[in-house]
Amino acid sequence: MTDRAILLNDKRKKRDTMTNKITCVWQDDQKSLDSLSEAQKAWVEANSFTGQEGKLLALPDANGAISQYVFGLGKKGKSNPLVTGLAAAQLNEGTFDLEGDFLDPTTAALGFRLGAYKFDQFKTISKDVELGEVDGADVAEVELMAEAAELARDLINRPANDLGPVNYEKAIREFASKHGAKVSSIVGDDLLKKNFPMIHAVGRASAEAPRLLDFTWGKEDAPKVTLVGKGVVFDTGGLDIKPAAGMILMKKDMGGSANVLGLAHSIMSAKLPVRLRVLIPVVENAISGSAFRPGDILPSRNGMTVEIGNTDAEGRLVLADALSLADEESPEVLIDMATLTGAARVAVGTELGALFSTDDTFAAEMVAQGVPAGDPLWQLPLWDNYDNMLSSQIADVNHISAGGYAGSITAALFLRRFVSKAKNWSHIDMMAYADKPRPGRPLGGTDQGQRAAYLALKKRYVK
Repeated sequence: MTDRAILLNDKRKKRDTMTNKITCVWQDDQKSLDSLSEAQKAWVEANSFTGQEGKLLALPDANGAISQYVFGLGKKGKSNPLVTGLAAAQLNEGTFDLEGDFLDPTTAALGFRLGAYKFDQFKTISKDVELGEVDGADVAEVELMAEAAELARDLINRPANDLGPVNYEKAIREFASKHGAKVSSIVGDDLLKKNFPMIHAVGRASAEAPRLLDFTWGKEDAPKVTLVGKGVVFDTGGLDIKPAAGMILMKKDMGGSANVLGLAHSIMSAKLPVRLRVLIPVVENAISGSAFRPGDILPSRNGMTVEIGNTDAEGRLVLADALSLADEESPEVLIDMATLTGAARVAVGTELGALFSTDDTFAAEMVAQGVPAGDPLWQLPLWDNYDNMLSSQIADVNHISAGGYAGSITAALFLRRFVSKAKNWSHIDMMAYADKPRPGRPLGGTDQGQRAAYLALKKRYVK
């Protein structure tokens, strides 16, 4: 259980057991309001409430105090799966029970939990909106998926001065230890000794040394599932420096690794019968006299030489070394997550994660599981004809493509060069940040890909 979950549980114990009821209504389904008093029905009509998606209406009692709420779910089967999060976002404080004819009570409960999320670590005063009861919901599943999302959000929202490489390693070690996982790290120049030259090159300019975090969990003879997450705690762009507008959100550049940790939390909390390994290269792409340069040629863990086309494409370099290590064990499933390319955002926007995979069946399962869980992915092709766009005249490969086309695909193709033994490899290129409030997703760092992957893995390994 995460620190946030423990804190919320402690607060619940201290509070009065009084809860508020929210009756959730599909649009134009007046039968759901039959239990209301005539006066309340008149109030609903006077406020033109018909179950419109996201509309929350407080209902008064005979004395004018709030007795309960009604909330609009929108058109049945067409609204956002996490629509109940819009109710939580409009409330100030308290514990709330949800009632309604939900398509999936577990998702309804999860949506409310995620909509109530607040990043308040640096605030002196905070009020909490908490979930009470939802009939039919799988409480344990809601708890582990909500904790996983909150874990990722908390990490992404922490500023880089609070979550540099040293503190990120500390957070990962604490997380792994709570789950009983075995954790180790390779730090600084030891990365060169252990043959992780690209992780070292990207992070060596920072005042805090680059490092590779590695933890394992589960029975050694269970199917191997390995997760790799991009852990760039801040990205200046390096010597190809970003403009101010492009740098302002770069504390989120470790969002892939944060979501990998969320996925790992779900896997371990659910005790899926797998041998889990998590690899997170943690670096800051800083600028100093030791920064790597455009035009440099770097060795890599698998022996390939890489020409640097742009130092602002650092994420794929650290992932490549980590993927090479992961691939050496021939895992049954290998998944990496990264805030990798602006091209993916151009292609699918901020709400969708761009999914690439060597196994179309498993990719389709992630897509199918993600959509109803409010975690949508969209599969893009590993288009072989674009592979020559990564050619270099002086090295085995250039790490960026020539021209401005298919940037997310060529980035995925670059990563694929470092995976040869894994039976199933999937790459998720994500935003990891809600650029505007959405159902179940307040503005700020957010979860992407983790529920889709968790539910697909659960279906694969739990019979």
